[in-house]
Amino acid sequence: MASRIAAAIGASHVELDSLHWEPGWKEASVDLFRSRAAEATSGEKWVADGNYRAVRDILWGRADTVVWLDYPLRVAFWRVVRRTVRRILTREELWNGNREGLSALVGPDSMPLWVLKTHRIRRREYPELFASPEYGHLKVIRHGSNDETERWLAGLS
Repeated sequence: MASRIAAAIGASHVELDSLHWEPGWKEASVDLFRSRAAEATSGEKWVADGNYRAVRDILWGRADTVVWLDYPLRVAFWRVVRRTVRRILTREELWNGNREGLSALVGPDSMPLWVLKTHRIRRREYPELFASPEYGHLKVIRHGSNDETERWLAGLS
């Protein structure tokens, strides 16, 4: 979705996973990740894809709008399952030569488990963050369904 927004408004698309993940699924150091995120969002118009706590202050501090896809858990869960299965089967190269394997689908670090662990936390945490003075400048666009998101995207063109 971030790439679609960026194309619609003529902005650069910043994929945070590409800045975070080194070859071999090694995480970049926090300092390196923050430096990369700061550089990637130093321009006038950009759209970031993802939301990492480690760079949230940089991105949200520079952003004017946050688009929150606040879909129901069942929707988020099945989307990540379908996406992960597709990536495993097609051997899609993601960031820096990385490809998802079976562990991305099942196991303690799997994407579906991550969704199950974080969905409720995000629903509680984000409104509190958006209400804090440091992020009071943000326009928050919260979508609860794909149809809502698609209508909004259509209006950007």
